[in-house]
Amino acid sequence: MNPSLTRILPFAKELLQTAVSPTDTVVDATAGNGHDTVFLAGIAGHVHSFDIQPEAIHATRSKAEGKGFSNVTLHHMGHENAIQVVPGEIGAAIFNLGYLPGGDHSITTQGETTWLAVQGLLTRLKRHGLIVLVVYHGHEEGKIERNYIEEQVKTLDKRAYGVLKYQFVNRPDSPYILCIERLL
Repeated sequence: MNPSLTRILPFAKELLQTAVSPTDTVVDATAGNGHDTVFLAGIAGHVHSFDIQPEAIHATRSKAEGKGFSNVTLHHMGHENAIQVVPGEIGAAIFNLGYLPGGDHSITTQGETTWLAVQGLLTRLKRHGLIVLVVYHGHEEGKIERNYIEEQVKTLDKRAYGVLKYQFVNRPDSPYILCIERLL
């Protein structure tokens, strides 16, 4: 029996598919193990993928090349620099907050730099484009970042942006989605 409610990661991909056109430039703000970069490479014109960890860049490069994608540019730098290196308008961006699965758990995304990245990308986001943040908050740093980001998204102008929170409320420590849509 299939569940009626869509799980978090498949729902994040569904959201991105609704916003991204085949000619769009998109951003994977946290390359991680390369899964989102490869997914985006299959639905967008070009993907800019960011990570501060060399092993994440290597894993993402291997996955993208293994699938035959040549429409990916990898950036070994923090996502807060995305606005400085990604040209033009973007159709969407995805962030997987927290730490690299299988990596050093002491290296985590941080609320301040994540918010800088989100703010910059919002200035280039096309109308009805999306920024999807998958929030992993089952660890101490994740809780700090979650609190910071949730306070920041509340400040966005409700006429210009819609912010959705998709969460299983009976699983309080499970990941959830914050999705920002540019309305104007």
